[in-house]
Amino acid sequence: MPASSAPPQLASPAPKVTHHLLNYRLRLIARYLILTLGSLIVIIPIYLAIVNSLLVPSQLAHQPPPFFPTNPQWHTYPDAWSSGHLGVYIRNSLIQTIIIVSLQIVTSVLAAFAFAFLEFPFKRTLFVIFLSTLMIPFEVTVTQNLSTISSLGWMNTFQGLTVPFLATGFGVFLLRQAFLSLPPELREAALLDGYGNVRFLTRVVLPLSRPVIAALAVFSFLGSWNQYLWPLLVSGNDNKIRTVQIGLKQLAATQLDQINVSLAGTVIAFLPLIILLIIFQKQLVRSLTAGSVK
Repeated sequence: MPASSAPPQLASPAPKVTHHLLNYRLRLIARYLILTLGSLIVIIPIYLAIVNSLLVPSQLAHQPPPFFPTNPQWHTYPDAWSSGHLGVYIRNSLIQTIIIVSLQIVTSVLAAFAFAFLEFPFKRTLFVIFLSTLMIPFEVTVTQNLSTISSLGWMNTFQGLTVPFLATGFGVFLLRQAFLSLPPELREAALLDGYGNVRFLTRVVLPLSRPVIAALAVFSFLGSWNQYLWPLLVSGNDNKIRTVQIGLKQLAATQLDQINVSLAGTVIAFLPLIILLIIFQKQLVRSLTAGSVK
């Protein structure tokens, strides 16, 4: 009898699977290393500012400086708050920032809705003009803005601090893109239900665009809170409406031999920003990843 032939054996896919798994793990490790490095670049200066604010001034000159305060000087924070009048400056910054953020969101929502859903003459031309404002540095227009504010009698007032920033081309562009990403079937269904433009905006568009609006609010808050040049020009020598960034500059000028007090004032000034980012963290992530999944 002829010997029966052995059945052919299939090649094992194990080496190929192992190779792909190894590549995936290497890419994952590389991503985590890059994210860790980026996090350290952001966190280390903040950590050093907090540590240096708790050191004795003589310790700041040590090389290398201490990386952890063995005898923290907690009194630097009340000293910075009282000697730098930070309470008044932070209040002024909050008033300025709340006005700018609120009205920037209102104007951006209305303009973005018009550019996204309405039809009117020169629509594309006007939108291009809006976008072109993003390429004009603020320093180019500061002289004319200051002249306009002065002619209106708004120097040393919160109107002068806030009115030039109540509309933003960036906000209009950001929200317009978010509105255009909504399914067109929603607009058609709203029209069939008898919704006008206002009801469609308030009951459909805004609830679905909350993450992007929250992101715009955070960006607007950061820009308004960190303003230095414009508040300095508008307030003149009047400390009643000067903001926290000017207060920090004055604190550093009056505490030349107490650098730790100046750093404590800096830590106090950026605490609202940290709190804001923690509160709106989820909305920021959702807004950044909104277009990644269809």
